[in-house]
Amino acid sequence: MKRKLIAAIGVATMIAGIAACGSDKKDDKAAEKPADQTGTVTVWLMAEAQTAWPELVQNTTAQFKAKYPKVNVKIQYQQWSDKVQKLDAALSGSSAPDVVELGNTETQTYILNGALAELDKKSFQNSDTWIKGLEDTCTYQGKLYCAPYYAGARVAIYNTADFKAGTGSDAFPATEDELTAALDKIEAKKGGDKTYSPLYLPGQYWYAAMSYVKAYGGQIAKTDGTKWTGDLESPQAQQGIQHFIDLVKKYNHGDQTKDEADHANVMAHQKAGVIYGNGWEAGSVITPPNGNAKLKDVIKTATMPGPNGKALPSFIGGSDLAVVNKSKVKDLAKEWIADFTDEKNEAALVTKQTLPNNTKQLEPMKADPATAAAANAVPDAWFTPIAPGWAAIEKQGILKTMLLDILKGKSVADATKAADDKINSLINTAS
Repeated sequence: MKRKLIAAIGVATMIAGIAACGSDKKDDKAAEKPADQTGTVTVWLMAEAQTAWPELVQNTTAQFKAKYPKVNVKIQYQQWSDKVQKLDAALSGSSAPDVVELGNTETQTYILNGALAELDKKSFQNSDTWIKGLEDTCTYQGKLYCAPYYAGARVAIYNTADFKAGTGSDAFPATEDELTAALDKIEAKKGGDKTYSPLYLPGQYWYAAMSYVKAYGGQIAKTDGTKWTGDLESPQAQQGIQHFIDLVKKYNHGDQTKDEADHANVMAHQKAGVIYGNGWEAGSVITPPNGNAKLKDVIKTATMPGPNGKALPSFIGGSDLAVVNKSKVKDLAKEWIADFTDEKNEAALVTKQTLPNNTKQLEPMKADPATAAAANAVPDAWFTPIAPGWAAIEKQGILKTMLLDILKGKSVADATKAADDKINSLINTAS
């Protein structure tokens, strides 16, 4: 997608500052021999790196320490729920990390406010085949401010035993009509368990809701090239939102007002026939300590069917890695990122059924039954508006609030109007 960030008044001056900061001189330590360099590289990674692929962190640190034996690498794991608040506080003080993992919807704000150092694309392996939906979120005015780490596409994660017991087949339905018919049969089979959801679709799961919006031809916001405006009041968007809400109300028998944060755990406890999640979350369902190892051969992934006989469009999620401009060890930080995202480590992510940052290593995953659904979803995936104020919209939970209001009885028309009004107040201003 073409990156079109429409900045607020004064951003031109700010970007000039970014360029000046991004093209900083080499660290004083860069002239030293690697074995003689000292210092500490502090890295903020999200919890997935600790629970789902800890060996990548260990191997990278060992590789890095072999080159720089006197440099200390300090890994600090963060939670998505409060990372932004912690990072903002750290950036305003003196405790900012040198390397930070950012969700690909978070990068825009930190690029625009000058928090991130410029990177050289040529420093990273397979950068000529980076997945465009990730690279775009790291790029502004032709300059790179972060490196893609991994991609994410959402798929159906389902319990084959439940489908076999309810429908006589462990195959996942190809159309939504077939899926809802199967869910009805599974629910009838599980009728005695009122806490079981044939489809566990949390009501505040805005990524899923917006996938249904996209399926009906709607969008979160639109731009005329100079200004962004909310577009959730369009008939297409409202139809998609209503479709999502109908599924939540009919098939989720848990707490409908929650978000998707613990849906893998719900499935691990065998309280869901299907969840709609990132492909790698299938591993979370079966991997202790939070997952259930007994489900190892039971949990499978498949393409999630959407309305109108087509696959449900997936959000192209994922994470990027950036060097903080305040860092006193930028060159070391950049090299740590290059090591962490090299071809060997990206291949290790593939073994975890996690989509790599590049199409070269993604391609074989399209033919692997375990990863085909997620890998094949990437080309047609959608992304959030690449607008200056998007991070503020996400941070304030505007879409979550809209969905929650509808679940509590507010009409779709009123809720989408309120959401559009709030989006319009934020979307064109860099925070």
